[in-house]
Amino acid sequence: MKPNFLFFLLALCTAMSIGGIGVAVSEQSILIAAVSIFCVIVLMGAGFTLKKKLREQNQE
Repeated sequence: MKPNFLFFLLALCTAMSIGGIGVAVSEQSILIAAVSIFCVIVLMGAGFTLKKKLREQNQE
């Protein structure tokens, strides 16, 4: 899979998770908010880790 497409998928899923936080606030649901925040942290961490690995491979 091309890295740009993978970054796009990560960004799209992260944006949907951020939207989930808004839904959680409007529904006053702590569970949805907790799951959405967890997803944002995991997806953003995966994106930054992937970016670092690709940058290190290109330097070698």
